Amino acid sequence: MPESNIIEIDSLSKSFKEGFEPALNDITLHISRNEVFGLLGPNGAGKTTLISIVCGVLNPTKGRIMIDGFDVIHNRSKISQMIGVVPQDIALYPTLTARENLEFYGAMYGLKGQEKHKRINHWLEKLGLSQSADRKVATFSGGMKRRVNLIASILHEPKVLFLDEPTVGVDVQSRNVIIQHLKQLNEQGMTIIYTSHHMEEAENFCSKIAIIDYGKILTMGSSQNLIEQSPGAQHLEDVFLNLTNRKLRD
Repeated sequence: MPESNIIEIDSLSKSFKEGFEPALNDITLHISRNEVFGLLGPNGAGKTTLISIVCGVLNPTKGRIMIDGFDVIHNRSKISQMIGVVPQDIALYPTLTARENLEFYGAMYGLKGQEKHKRINHWLEKLGLSQSADRKVATFSGGMKRRVNLIASILHEPKVLFLDEPTVGVDVQSRNVIIQHLKQLNEQGMTIIYTSHHMEEAENFCSKIAIIDYGKILTMGSSQNLIEQSPGAQHLEDVFLNLTNRKLRD
């Protein structure tokens, strides 16, 4: 694996027994270290399947996935320590407090004692949750839950962070705080893989973008390059609609 790449996906395909078409169809994708890489596509395009395979949750039908020189299929425990995953659904225990949730996730990643408490307190403070840390998560707003969800995935300081719709359903203030701290993590060396339906957010946040549909990568490049190459496009949303067409995807 070239030193500049942290993720290499080669000839990756995935078929499900109940599916008429492959969920992923011969995808090759190389992601550079310290990239903020946006993976965009309509509902059912293959984004979540791709991320699930790269994270080691699903096995591919064929193909190879490497993260930082390690084969994902044969090094699952090693990979789990190298990555963080922020799922679209809130992955917290509602009857536990924010602090208790983070204690649990920190222990799961092998953090102990003072180091674990230090990291939890640091991130609660940074994301404006210190005052609410000992309240049950069930009482939190959507934005607060999203922020705790994010902390749970970064306590172990992963090399690669996967974000599946990290700002869906939150207010403008929470979205701004989340994106600003993600930018800081990236500046400190963390590679970020990001999916979203917020085209403006993706345009401003991602250093490179791939648009996927029907299990295939349709195009890839910086937002500016994609806009310049798409006839009549003014924004990333125009590029997206030009490529995936305007039919509803219910």
